[in-house]
Amino acid sequence: MWIQQKSTPAPLDELQGHTVGLKFECNQCHTEVFTDSLGVPAADHLANSIEDDGQFETEEIKCPGCDMTHAITVKSTFEGVHFDVSDVQPEKVAYQINH
Repeated sequence: MWIQQKSTPAPLDELQGHTVGLKFECNQCHTEVFTDSLGVPAADHLANSIEDDGQFETEEIKCPGCDMTHAITVKSTFEGVHFDVSDVQPEKVAYQINH
């Protein structure tokens, strides 16, 4: 089931220890792009402050429609998980938990 990303982060406790797939619309050619499984990093429990608690993974994917390369960042904090896709509006990104 695809879950549309909201302005608030996705719940860390639901995603921690799982992989997720993302889908988004390429901003250049409007092709729907699907990622392979992406790991969700743990939040940094040794962080000195909330600003420092982010752990992130970055990957790149090419759009199959126009070969534009999108950088994908999965960032975990104590507040939750945020999926950032370069040049794509956050509300146009959806995620799905892989089991």
